[in-house]
Amino acid sequence: MHSPVLTPNGLPVGVEDAAPQALVRPGGDAGGPADADGGKHPFLVGLGERVRALRSRRGMTRKALSQAAEVSERHLANLEYGVGNASVLVLLQVAQALKAPLAELLGDETTRSPEWLMIRELLGRRDEATLRRVREAIVPVLDAAAARTGPGGRAGRPARIALIGLRGAGKSTLGRLLAEDLDYPFVELSREIEKFAGCSASEIQALYGQNAYRRYERRAIEESIQIYPEAVIATPGGLVSDPASFNLLLSHCTTVWLQADPEDHMQRVRAQGDLRPMAGNREAMDDLKTILAGRAAFYSKAEFRLDTSAQPLAETFTALRSLVRAALQLPG
Repeated sequence: MHSPVLTPNGLPVGVEDAAPQALVRPGGDAGGPADADGGKHPFLVGLGERVRALRSRRGMTRKALSQAAEVSERHLANLEYGVGNASVLVLLQVAQALKAPLAELLGDETTRSPEWLMIRELLGRRDEATLRRVREAIVPVLDAAAARTGPGGRAGRPARIALIGLRGAGKSTLGRLLAEDLDYPFVELSREIEKFAGCSASEIQALYGQNAYRRYERRAIEESIQIYPEAVIATPGGLVSDPASFNLLLSHCTTVWLQADPEDHMQRVRAQGDLRPMAGNREAMDDLKTILAGRAAFYSKAEFRLDTSAQPLAETFTALRSLVRAALQLPG
């Protein structure tokens, strides 16, 4: 005689309950985390509703899903009624049995409607180059104002030049030189953020947190785009970590990634008067390399890139000037 297959909660597969029974955790309290009123947690309620909806859409009974997912019917009932705080592995088993992405169970934005799901399916397993072409193609559809226009720019590119890259890449120095050469306004986005907040960037982070900083950053980008049809914009190094802000930049600006060797980044930051990297130099350099590696995939979305470590400042500026003027089809 075979032993019954047990779920992570010690329940045999195939047990059907007419009503859900709260799961008891080691501490003795039943069900998932409660909300402020002591009832079911809204997230678990929503999770249960999505599982039930998916099961209905697939035309599966709870028993059929139980067998396919190798999760007890009692456990599924608790999950569907919002009183079961299931483990990630159990949710993965249920998602696989429903042939749905785990994100759909969790309520990810890109799974909230049939159109979103169809778009996800079309984009799934595509390579980076294809995804980039799709992203660039849909911008005019989503935002007519994002069409590549600008009185100073030609060839369909905006006349706003956004310089991206890690701190110390040369965005401010080269940006000012380029703005003077093109006779464009120069916008230091970090300064615009501080104007909105009425305090320094470090104070924004300390007083209000990262989310507040990103909100000010977004406002600064939106206002710069609205005010300046032509400009050279030096951006904060971490802007690429906010997809919404980075999408705005990519859609409304001609973007250039200024690259530099880690050693040059460190040296230039010190030359700006920031001596913090000197403390624990090995750890600071390791951190810098990790940040560079983590952001490189995002920085590479820029239309152009320029290595600012390859040659002295004068030659680097000449290369940037030529690159930008050629991109905008301006006289050289």
